[in-house]
Amino acid sequence: MLDLSQQNLFHCHNFPNFPTEAAVNKGDLVEAVSDRAGLDKRSAEAALNAFFESVMEAVTAGDKVSIPGFGSFNPTSRAARTGRNPQTGAPVQIAASRGVRFAPGSAFKSAVNAGGGPG
Repeated sequence: MLDLSQQNLFHCHNFPNFPTEAAVNKGDLVEAVSDRAGLDKRSAEAALNAFFESVMEAVTAGDKVSIPGFGSFNPTSRAARTGRNPQTGAPVQIAASRGVRFAPGSAFKSAVNAGGGPG
């Protein structure tokens, strides 16, 4: 039996290396690119937008986007299928869908594992 009493629960903030803010938004990326590349923020944002649009365009066309040392964006597809409504058990048709999967490269994995953070 699963025991969810208070003394058996743990909280992420109890871990010393757990980041208090895990999300990085587009503004943070623009600022980082601006600083590292020596660009003004407008140019850095234009470069990021061009990158995002190029990756989305290529993956939408069915192409794999590979960036050595960083990773690859792989288009995926899922056929239409029959699922079940969990409340009633009635069959439900689920439409075919397309998506994308990101696979980090070896240098990215090494950097994350060398970081000493959670995980």
